[in-house]
Amino acid sequence: MESSPYFKTSAPASADQPLFWGFLALLVWAPMPLGSNRVWSISILTASALALLLGWLWLYTRNRVQLTPTSKRAWPIIALLVTANGWLGVQLSPIGFTLSAADTAQEFLQGWGLIALFVLALVLLSSQQRIRWTIYVVVASGVFQAIYGSLMTLSGTEFTFLIPKDAYKGVATGTFINRNHLAGYLVICLSLGIGMMIASLKSTPSGTWRNRLRRWMTALLGAKARLRIALVIMVIGLVLTHSRMGNSSFFIAMMFTGVVALILGRKASRSTIILLASLLVIDIFIVGTFFGVEKVVDRLENTSSHRETRDEVDQYSISLLNNHLLDGSGAGTFYTSFPEYRGHDIRIFYDHAHNDYIEFLSERGVIGMIPLLLVILATYIAVFWAQWKRRNPLMRGLSFGCIMSMTAMALHATVDFNLQIPANAATFMLVLALGWISLFHKKEKGDT
Repeated sequence: MESSPYFKTSAPASADQPLFWGFLALLVWAPMPLGSNRVWSISILTASALALLLGWLWLYTRNRVQLTPTSKRAWPIIALLVTANGWLGVQLSPIGFTLSAADTAQEFLQGWGLIALFVLALVLLSSQQRIRWTIYVVVASGVFQAIYGSLMTLSGTEFTFLIPKDAYKGVATGTFINRNHLAGYLVICLSLGIGMMIASLKSTPSGTWRNRLRRWMTALLGAKARLRIALVIMVIGLVLTHSRMGNSSFFIAMMFTGVVALILGRKASRSTIILLASLLVIDIFIVGTFFGVEKVVDRLENTSSHRETRDEVDQYSISLLNNHLLDGSGAGTFYTSFPEYRGHDIRIFYDHAHNDYIEFLSERGVIGMIPLLLVILATYIAVFWAQWKRRNPLMRGLSFGCIMSMTAMALHATVDFNLQIPANAATFMLVLALGWISLFHKKEKGDT
Protein backbone atom coordinates (compact mmCIF):
# COMPACT_ATOMS: atom_id res chain seq x y z
CA MET A 1 0.00 0.00 0.00
CA GLU A 2 1.30 3.41 -0.91
CA SER A 3 2.27 5.53 2.06
CA SER A 4 1.06 9.07 2.59
CA PRO A 5 2.90 12.00 4.18
CA TYR A 6 0.47 11.72 7.08
CA PHE A 7 0.43 7.99 7.84
CA LYS A 8 3.53 6.25 6.65
CA THR A 9 3.83 2.50 6.40
CA SER A 10 4.43 1.30 9.93
CA ALA A 11 7.18 -0.85 11.32
CA PRO A 12 6.34 -4.06 13.16
CA ALA A 13 4.15 -3.35 16.19
CA SER A 14 6.07 -2.78 19.41
CA ALA A 15 5.16 -4.20 22.80
CA ASP A 16 3.48 -0.97 23.92
CA GLN A 17 1.27 -0.64 20.81
CA PRO A 18 -1.93 -1.64 22.71
CA LEU A 19 -1.09 0.93 25.36
CA PHE A 20 -0.70 3.57 22.66
CA TRP A 21 -4.16 2.82 21.25
CA GLY A 22 -5.55 2.90 24.78
CA PHE A 23 -3.91 6.29 25.28
CA LEU A 24 -5.56 7.64 22.12
CA ALA A 25 -8.93 6.24 23.18
CA LEU A 26 -8.58 7.97 26.54
CA LEU A 27 -7.90 11.32 24.85
CA VAL A 28 -11.13 10.96 22.86
CA TRP A 29 -13.11 9.75 25.87
CA ALA A 30 -12.03 12.53 28.23
CA PRO A 31 -14.32 15.31 26.88
CA MET A 32 -17.30 13.00 26.30
CA PRO A 33 -18.86 12.64 29.78
CA LEU A 34 -19.47 16.34 30.51
CA GLY A 35 -15.77 17.12 30.15
CA SER A 36 -15.09 14.40 32.76
CA ASN A 37 -16.28 16.98 35.28
CA ARG A 38 -18.15 14.56 37.52
CA VAL A 39 -16.76 12.33 40.26
CA TRP A 40 -17.51 9.12 38.36
CA SER A 41 -16.07 10.37 35.06
CA ILE A 42 -12.89 11.85 36.54
CA SER A 43 -12.45 8.57 38.41
CA ILE A 44 -12.57 6.70 35.09
CA LEU A 45 -10.10 9.12 33.50
CA THR A 46 -7.67 8.98 36.43
CA ALA A 47 -7.84 5.22 36.91
CA SER A 48 -7.40 4.58 33.18
CA ALA A 49 -4.37 6.86 32.91
CA LEU A 50 -2.72 5.26 35.93
CA ALA A 51 -3.49 1.77 34.63
CA LEU A 52 -1.90 2.57 31.26
CA LEU A 53 1.20 3.95 32.96
CA LEU A 54 1.46 0.89 35.21
CA GLY A 55 1.16 -1.28 32.10
CA TRP A 56 4.04 0.58 30.46
CA LEU A 57 6.16 0.32 33.61
CA TRP A 58 5.49 -3.42 33.71
CA LEU A 59 6.81 -3.72 30.15
CA TYR A 60 9.78 -1.53 31.06
CA THR A 61 10.79 -3.76 33.97
CA ARG A 62 10.90 -6.66 31.51
CA ASN A 63 13.05 -4.74 29.00
CA ARG A 64 10.32 -4.82 26.37
CA VAL A 65 10.20 -1.02 25.99
CA GLN A 66 12.74 1.75 26.39
CA LEU A 67 12.66 5.31 27.62
CA THR A 68 12.46 7.84 24.80
CA PRO A 69 15.09 10.59 24.48
CA THR A 70 12.39 13.11 25.37
CA SER A 71 11.42 11.35 28.59
CA LYS A 72 15.09 11.29 29.63
CA ARG A 73 15.51 15.02 28.97
CA ALA A 74 12.18 16.14 30.46
CA TRP A 75 12.66 14.56 33.89
CA PRO A 76 12.93 17.97 35.65
CA ILE A 77 9.41 18.77 34.44
CA ILE A 78 8.13 15.46 35.78
CA ALA A 79 9.86 16.24 39.07
CA LEU A 80 8.18 19.66 39.24
CA LEU A 81 4.76 18.14 38.55
CA VAL A 82 5.31 15.51 41.23
CA THR A 83 6.41 18.25 43.65
CA ALA A 84 3.31 20.32 42.91
CA ASN A 85 1.02 17.36 43.49
CA GLY A 86 3.03 16.24 46.50
CA TRP A 87 2.14 19.56 48.13
CA LEU A 88 -1.52 18.46 48.08
CA GLY A 89 -0.43 15.43 50.07
CA VAL A 90 1.08 17.81 52.62
CA GLN A 91 -2.21 19.75 52.73
CA LEU A 92 -3.95 16.48 53.58
CA SER A 93 -1.42 15.52 56.27
CA PRO A 94 -1.61 16.44 59.97
CA ILE A 95 1.00 19.16 59.45
CA GLY A 96 -0.95 20.76 56.57
CA PHE A 97 -4.26 22.55 56.19
CA THR A 98 -7.33 22.19 53.99
CA LEU A 99 -10.91 23.34 54.42
CA SER A 100 -12.20 20.14 52.81
CA ALA A 101 -10.11 16.98 53.01
CA ALA A 102 -12.45 15.12 50.64
CA ASP A 103 -12.12 17.73 47.87
CA THR A 104 -8.35 18.00 48.29
CA ALA A 105 -8.04 14.21 48.21
CA GLN A 106 -9.97 14.16 44.93
CA GLU A 107 -7.66 16.80 43.47
CA PHE A 108 -4.67 14.85 44.78
CA LEU A 109 -5.74 11.65 42.99
CA GLN A 110 -6.70 13.57 39.85
CA GLY A 111 -3.24 15.17 39.85
CA TRP A 112 -1.57 11.78 39.66
CA GLY A 113 -3.79 10.89 36.72
CA LEU A 114 -2.77 14.08 34.88
CA ILE A 115 0.90 13.41 35.59
CA ALA A 116 0.42 9.88 34.25
CA LEU A 117 -0.97 11.31 31.01
CA PHE A 118 2.03 13.63 30.68
CA VAL A 119 4.48 10.77 31.21
CA LEU A 120 2.54 8.47 28.87
CA ALA A 121 2.79 11.04 26.09
CA LEU A 122 6.56 11.29 26.59
CA VAL A 123 7.16 7.53 26.52
CA LEU A 124 4.52 6.38 24.02
CA LEU A 125 5.00 9.02 21.30
CA SER A 126 8.28 7.45 20.28
CA SER A 127 7.98 7.92 16.51
CA GLN A 128 6.82 10.57 14.09
CA GLN A 129 4.04 8.24 12.98
CA ARG A 130 2.68 8.01 16.52
CA ILE A 131 2.97 11.77 16.94
CA ARG A 132 0.92 12.30 13.78
CA TRP A 133 -1.67 9.74 14.86
CA THR A 134 -2.04 11.49 18.20
CA ILE A 135 -2.53 14.94 16.67
CA TYR A 136 -5.08 13.70 14.14
CA VAL A 137 -7.01 11.79 16.78
CA VAL A 138 -7.20 14.97 18.89
CA VAL A 139 -8.29 16.94 15.81
CA ALA A 140 -10.91 14.28 15.03
CA SER A 141 -12.20 14.57 18.59
CA GLY A 142 -12.44 18.33 18.17
CA VAL A 143 -14.34 17.87 14.89
CA PHE A 144 -16.81 15.54 16.61
CA GLN A 145 -17.36 18.03 19.43
CA ALA A 146 -17.85 20.86 16.92
CA ILE A 147 -20.29 18.90 14.75
CA TYR A 148 -22.24 17.57 17.73
CA GLY A 149 -22.44 20.98 19.38
CA SER A 150 -23.40 22.70 16.13
CA LEU A 151 -26.12 20.16 15.27
CA MET A 152 -27.61 20.41 18.74
CA THR A 153 -27.73 24.19 18.44
CA LEU A 154 -28.94 24.52 14.86
CA SER A 155 -31.54 21.75 15.14
CA GLY A 156 -32.99 22.93 18.43
CA THR A 157 -32.63 19.42 19.87
CA GLU A 158 -30.21 20.28 22.61
CA PHE A 159 -28.41 17.59 24.58
CA THR A 160 -25.04 17.46 26.27
CA PHE A 161 -23.81 13.93 27.00
CA LEU A 162 -27.11 12.04 26.57
CA ILE A 163 -28.73 14.58 28.93
CA PRO A 164 -31.12 17.39 27.88
CA LYS A 165 -29.51 20.80 28.36
CA ASP A 166 -30.89 23.00 31.11
CA ALA A 167 -28.45 25.85 30.50
CA TYR A 168 -26.59 27.50 27.59
CA LYS A 169 -29.42 26.77 25.18
CA GLY A 170 -28.97 28.31 21.74
CA VAL A 171 -25.17 28.04 21.84
CA ALA A 172 -22.83 25.13 21.16
CA THR A 173 -21.55 23.24 24.19
CA GLY A 174 -20.74 19.84 22.64
CA THR A 175 -20.70 17.21 25.37
CA PHE A 176 -19.54 19.85 27.88
CA ILE A 177 -21.88 21.74 30.21
CA ASN A 178 -20.37 25.18 29.67
CA ARG A 179 -19.83 26.81 26.26
CA ASN A 180 -16.56 28.36 27.40
CA HIS A 181 -15.12 24.95 28.16
CA LEU A 182 -16.03 23.62 24.73
CA ALA A 183 -14.40 26.75 23.31
CA GLY A 184 -11.25 26.09 25.32
CA TYR A 185 -11.12 22.49 24.12
CA LEU A 186 -11.68 23.45 20.48
CA VAL A 187 -8.93 26.07 20.65
CA ILE A 188 -6.43 23.40 21.74
CA CYS A 189 -7.55 21.10 18.92
CA LEU A 190 -7.43 23.95 16.39
CA SER A 191 -3.96 25.00 17.53
CA LEU A 192 -2.54 21.50 17.07
CA GLY A 193 -4.35 21.14 13.74
CA ILE A 194 -2.91 24.41 12.44
CA GLY A 195 0.51 23.23 13.55
CA MET A 196 0.05 20.11 11.45
CA MET A 197 -1.01 22.21 8.47
CA ILE A 198 2.17 24.24 8.82
CA ALA A 199 4.21 21.03 9.12
CA SER A 200 2.82 19.87 5.78
CA LEU A 201 3.56 23.08 3.86
CA LYS A 202 6.16 23.05 1.12
CA SER A 203 8.69 25.86 1.12
CA THR A 204 10.39 24.85 -2.13
CA PRO A 205 9.61 26.72 -5.37
CA SER A 206 6.72 25.34 -7.42
CA GLY A 207 8.76 25.04 -10.62
CA THR A 208 6.82 24.50 -13.85
CA TRP A 209 3.09 25.07 -14.27
CA ARG A 210 2.61 21.29 -14.24
CA ASN A 211 4.22 21.02 -10.83
CA ARG A 212 2.11 23.89 -9.56
CA LEU A 213 -1.04 22.24 -10.94
CA ARG A 214 -0.09 18.94 -9.33
CA ARG A 215 0.43 20.63 -5.98
CA TRP A 216 -2.88 22.50 -6.22
CA MET A 217 -4.73 19.27 -7.01
CA THR A 218 -3.02 17.54 -4.11
CA ALA A 219 -4.00 20.40 -1.82
CA LEU A 220 -7.62 20.25 -3.02
CA LEU A 221 -8.07 16.48 -2.94
CA GLY A 222 -5.43 15.13 -0.59
CA ALA A 223 -5.07 14.72 3.16
CA LYS A 224 -4.13 18.38 3.55
CA ALA A 225 -7.54 19.42 2.23
CA ARG A 226 -9.28 17.10 4.69
CA LEU A 227 -7.35 18.70 7.53
CA ARG A 228 -8.29 22.18 6.29
CA ILE A 229 -11.96 21.18 6.23
CA ALA A 230 -11.60 19.85 9.77
CA LEU A 231 -10.23 23.24 10.87
CA VAL A 232 -13.16 25.05 9.25
CA ILE A 233 -15.64 22.78 11.04
CA MET A 234 -13.98 23.43 14.38
CA VAL A 235 -14.03 27.19 13.77
CA ILE A 236 -17.76 26.95 13.08
CA GLY A 237 -18.20 25.14 16.39
CA LEU A 238 -16.04 27.75 18.14
CA VAL A 239 -18.08 30.62 16.72
CA LEU A 240 -21.34 28.93 17.71
CA THR A 241 -20.23 28.78 21.34
CA HIS A 242 -20.45 32.59 21.32
CA SER A 243 -17.64 32.48 23.88
CA ARG A 244 -16.07 35.92 23.94
CA MET A 245 -12.65 35.04 25.29
CA GLY A 246 -12.68 31.64 23.58
CA ASN A 247 -12.91 33.28 20.16
CA SER A 248 -10.71 36.25 21.09
CA SER A 249 -7.94 34.09 22.53
CA PHE A 250 -7.95 31.87 19.43
CA PHE A 251 -7.42 34.69 16.95
CA ILE A 252 -5.01 36.64 19.18
CA ALA A 253 -2.92 33.52 19.81
CA MET A 254 -2.92 32.58 16.12
CA MET A 255 -1.71 36.01 15.03
CA PHE A 256 0.89 36.15 17.81
CA THR A 257 2.24 32.68 17.03
CA GLY A 258 2.26 33.41 13.31
CA VAL A 259 4.49 36.42 13.91
CA VAL A 260 6.73 34.36 16.19
CA ALA A 261 7.03 31.62 13.57
CA LEU A 262 7.96 34.07 10.85
CA ILE A 263 10.59 35.73 13.07
CA LEU A 264 12.11 32.55 14.48
CA GLY A 265 11.84 30.63 11.22
CA ARG A 266 14.80 32.62 9.84
CA LYS A 267 13.21 32.32 6.39
CA ALA A 268 9.73 33.76 5.98
CA SER A 269 7.69 31.01 4.33
CA ARG A 270 5.22 32.31 1.76
CA SER A 271 3.11 29.21 2.31
CA THR A 272 2.89 29.94 6.04
CA ILE A 273 1.80 33.53 5.42
CA ILE A 274 -0.84 32.39 2.90
CA LEU A 275 -2.17 29.73 5.29
CA LEU A 276 -2.51 32.11 8.24
CA ALA A 277 -4.07 34.79 6.03
CA SER A 278 -6.58 32.27 4.68
CA LEU A 279 -7.48 31.21 8.22
CA LEU A 280 -8.24 34.79 9.15
CA VAL A 281 -10.12 35.69 5.96
CA ILE A 282 -12.06 32.47 5.41
CA ASP A 283 -12.82 31.70 9.02
CA ILE A 284 -13.76 35.21 10.15
CA PHE A 285 -15.44 36.76 7.13
CA ILE A 286 -16.94 33.73 5.37
CA VAL A 287 -17.65 31.16 8.08
CA GLY A 288 -18.53 33.88 10.57
CA THR A 289 -21.05 35.46 8.20
CA PHE A 290 -23.12 32.29 8.06
CA PHE A 291 -22.69 31.04 11.62
CA GLY A 292 -22.98 34.12 13.78
CA VAL A 293 -19.62 35.72 14.50
CA GLU A 294 -21.54 39.00 14.79
CA LYS A 295 -23.19 37.60 17.92
CA VAL A 296 -19.77 37.09 19.46
CA VAL A 297 -18.89 40.68 18.55
CA ASP A 298 -22.15 41.89 20.08
CA ARG A 299 -21.38 40.05 23.32
CA LEU A 300 -17.93 41.66 23.39
CA GLU A 301 -19.33 45.13 22.74
CA ASN A 302 -22.10 44.74 25.32
CA THR A 303 -19.79 43.44 28.03
CA SER A 304 -19.67 45.86 30.93
CA SER A 305 -18.73 45.82 34.57
CA HIS A 306 -22.39 46.45 35.43
CA ARG A 307 -23.55 43.25 33.73
CA GLU A 308 -20.66 41.04 34.77
CA THR A 309 -19.94 39.92 38.34
CA ARG A 310 -16.68 38.12 37.54
CA ASP A 311 -14.63 41.19 38.43
CA GLU A 312 -16.26 41.37 41.86
CA VAL A 313 -15.68 37.63 42.33
CA ASP A 314 -11.99 38.17 41.56
CA GLN A 315 -11.81 41.04 44.04
CA TYR A 316 -13.42 39.03 46.82
CA SER A 317 -11.21 36.06 45.92
CA ILE A 318 -8.13 38.19 46.51
CA SER A 319 -9.23 38.60 50.14
CA LEU A 320 -9.44 34.81 50.35
CA LEU A 321 -6.03 34.55 48.71
CA ASN A 322 -4.44 36.96 51.17
CA ASN A 323 -5.57 34.86 54.12
CA HIS A 324 -4.04 31.69 52.65
CA LEU A 325 -1.25 33.16 50.53
CA LEU A 326 1.56 30.84 51.50
CA ASP A 327 -0.07 27.44 51.99
CA GLY A 328 -3.51 27.82 50.35
CA SER A 329 -6.96 26.87 51.57
CA GLY A 330 -6.67 23.37 50.11
CA ALA A 331 -6.93 22.18 46.51
CA GLY A 332 -10.52 21.95 45.32
CA THR A 333 -11.92 24.08 48.16
CA PHE A 334 -12.80 27.34 46.38
CA TYR A 335 -16.55 26.73 46.48
CA THR A 336 -16.26 25.90 50.18
CA SER A 337 -14.16 28.92 51.14
CA PHE A 338 -15.52 31.66 48.84
CA PRO A 339 -18.99 32.15 50.44
CA GLU A 340 -17.30 33.55 53.56
CA TYR A 341 -15.66 36.31 51.51
CA ARG A 342 -18.23 37.22 48.87
CA GLY A 343 -20.24 40.43 49.18
CA HIS A 344 -23.99 40.87 49.09
CA ASP A 345 -23.81 41.97 45.45
CA ILE A 346 -22.91 38.40 44.43
CA ARG A 347 -26.32 36.73 44.20
CA ILE A 348 -25.40 33.53 42.37
CA PHE A 349 -23.32 30.58 43.49
CA TYR A 350 -19.74 30.45 42.18
CA ASP A 351 -18.01 27.11 42.49
CA HIS A 352 -14.95 28.44 40.64
CA ALA A 353 -13.20 31.80 40.51
CA HIS A 354 -13.52 32.33 36.74
CA ASN A 355 -9.80 33.03 36.87
CA ASP A 356 -7.49 30.03 36.94
CA TYR A 357 -4.56 32.02 38.31
CA ILE A 358 -6.48 33.27 41.34
CA GLU A 359 -8.09 29.89 42.00
CA PHE A 360 -4.86 27.91 41.82
CA LEU A 361 -3.06 30.42 44.02
CA SER A 362 -5.84 30.67 46.62
CA GLU A 363 -6.18 26.89 46.90
CA ARG A 364 -2.54 25.82 46.65
CA GLY A 365 -0.77 28.91 47.94
CA VAL A 366 2.56 30.21 46.76
CA ILE A 367 4.25 26.95 47.74
CA GLY A 368 2.03 24.85 45.50
CA MET A 369 1.85 27.41 42.70
CA ILE A 370 5.57 27.93 42.10
CA PRO A 371 6.27 24.42 40.67
CA LEU A 372 3.30 24.76 38.29
CA LEU A 373 4.47 28.17 37.07
CA LEU A 374 7.96 26.78 36.52
CA VAL A 375 6.52 23.95 34.42
CA ILE A 376 4.64 26.43 32.20
CA LEU A 377 7.59 28.83 31.93
CA ALA A 378 10.09 26.07 31.12
CA THR A 379 7.78 24.55 28.50
CA TYR A 380 7.16 27.94 26.94
CA ILE A 381 10.91 28.45 26.62
CA ALA A 382 11.28 24.94 25.18
CA VAL A 383 8.72 25.46 22.42
CA PHE A 384 10.17 28.83 21.47
CA TRP A 385 13.62 27.24 21.31
CA ALA A 386 12.23 24.39 19.19
CA GLN A 387 10.67 26.90 16.81
CA TRP A 388 14.08 28.51 16.43
CA LYS A 389 16.30 25.42 16.50
CA ARG A 390 14.48 22.56 14.79
CA ARG A 391 14.35 22.17 11.03
CA ASN A 392 12.22 19.05 10.93
CA PRO A 393 8.80 20.21 9.61
CA LEU A 394 6.84 18.06 12.06
CA MET A 395 8.76 19.35 15.07
CA ARG A 396 8.29 22.93 13.93
CA GLY A 397 4.59 22.31 13.40
CA LEU A 398 4.35 20.80 16.88
CA SER A 399 6.07 23.75 18.50
CA PHE A 400 3.79 26.14 16.60
CA GLY A 401 0.70 24.33 17.85
CA CYS A 402 2.01 24.28 21.41
CA ILE A 403 2.90 27.99 21.45
CA MET A 404 -0.53 28.85 20.07
CA SER A 405 -2.53 26.65 22.45
CA MET A 406 -0.50 27.67 25.50
CA THR A 407 -0.91 31.36 24.62
CA ALA A 408 -4.65 30.97 24.07
CA MET A 409 -5.12 29.04 27.32
CA ALA A 410 -3.10 31.65 29.21
CA LEU A 411 -5.39 34.39 27.91
CA HIS A 412 -8.59 32.45 28.50
CA ALA A 413 -7.49 31.59 32.05
CA THR A 414 -7.80 35.26 33.05
CA VAL A 415 -11.62 35.11 32.82
CA ASP A 416 -12.52 31.44 33.07
CA PHE A 417 -11.57 28.10 34.62
CA ASN A 418 -10.73 25.76 31.74
CA LEU A 419 -7.94 24.08 33.69
CA GLN A 420 -10.42 23.10 36.42
CA ILE A 421 -12.23 20.94 33.84
CA PRO A 422 -10.50 17.52 33.80
CA ALA A 423 -10.85 16.95 30.05
CA ASN A 424 -9.27 20.30 29.21
CA ALA A 425 -6.58 19.84 31.84
CA ALA A 426 -5.78 16.38 30.44
CA THR A 427 -5.56 17.69 26.88
CA PHE A 428 -3.38 20.56 28.08
CA MET A 429 -1.02 18.03 29.68
CA LEU A 430 -0.69 16.47 26.23
CA VAL A 431 0.18 19.91 24.85
CA LEU A 432 2.92 20.34 27.46
CA ALA A 433 4.36 16.93 26.59
CA LEU A 434 4.24 17.72 22.87
CA GLY A 435 6.17 20.90 23.59
CA TRP A 436 9.08 18.87 24.98
CA ILE A 437 8.75 16.31 22.19
CA SER A 438 9.08 19.12 19.63
CA LEU A 439 12.44 20.02 21.15
CA PHE A 440 13.94 16.66 22.12
CA HIS A 441 12.40 14.06 19.81
CA LYS A 442 15.13 11.80 18.46
CA LYS A 443 16.97 13.34 15.57
CA GLU A 444 16.40 11.78 12.20
CA LYS A 445 18.41 12.01 9.03
CA GLY A 446 18.60 15.60 7.84
CA ASP A 447 17.07 17.00 11.04
CA THR A 448 18.67 19.40 13.50
